[in-house]
Amino acid sequence: MLNRVTNQTMAAAAQRNLQAGQSRLAALQEKGSTLQNITRPSDDPAALASALTTRASIRAADQYSNNISDGNGWLNTADAALGQATNILNRVRDLTLQASNAALHDAAKEAIAVELEGLNKDLMARANTQYLGRNIFAGNTDAPGAFSNGIPPTYNGTPGTVERRVDAGQTVRVDADGGAIFGDGADSVFALVSNVVADIRAGSNPVSRLGAVDQRIKTVINGRAEVGIRQTQLLQAQEALDGAKVTLEAQRSAIEDADIGRVVLDLKLQETNYQVALAVTAKVLQPTLMDFLR
Repeated sequence: MLNRVTNQTMAAAAQRNLQAGQSRLAALQEKGSTLQNITRPSDDPAALASALTTRASIRAADQYSNNISDGNGWLNTADAALGQATNILNRVRDLTLQASNAALHDAAKEAIAVELEGLNKDLMARANTQYLGRNIFAGNTDAPGAFSNGIPPTYNGTPGTVERRVDAGQTVRVDADGGAIFGDGADSVFALVSNVVADIRAGSNPVSRLGAVDQRIKTVINGRAEVGIRQTQLLQAQEALDGAKVTLEAQRSAIEDADIGRVVLDLKLQETNYQVALAVTAKVLQPTLMDFLR
């Protein structure tokens, strides 16, 4: 059975073809102006799902970078405090050796005792160092300081640790155990320095305290070394994260960003096709006298 083709049928078909061509031309013009492959979900649902997943991974990587930056702030502060504490304790050792000299007169020994008291206060200040209002040597406690100013000073820290997540499966501790590094109460480094001062003022030779001072210096240095190990972990995590972010951004760009060269080429081709379609339609569907009489 043959279908009858009328001028009206031809005109309707031509109109549909022209509208389809115009729609493709408009879509390419929009892509060229936005340089985006996806401007609405209906453009490519599968690609949109991949783009959303990639963007979520990029946001997670950005958050990990922020965590690493914050962790570096904690650890840099701890490293500086422990470095200063080491210098203070080395000075305490030197003064202890000087005070053990029997030839020193009482005024000189008193001057050493006064300086040791000042160093002890400085050491306490280092142990109570904070970062952004948080004690770096007291775990996750909210106490005003890691150590109280009692006699002897007591440790206010809690067993909990402060950690920062650097990727989906790894966290790094960013605080330091002040109780282990500086001690607590009568076993603390502050009590040790106070004992040295008491020996000097009592006329006793403080040389017997040198072994304990050396041990405290070693403990502080070990604590600083542990901080350095964690800093290295953060550095390695940041390097891995930077590489992952580059890869993720390339994936996102491949999905979302339009190739300007290809878009221009497709646009020119579609413009040519549309102009040809217009010319052919005008040539084939020429108006007749009846078109004007209707």
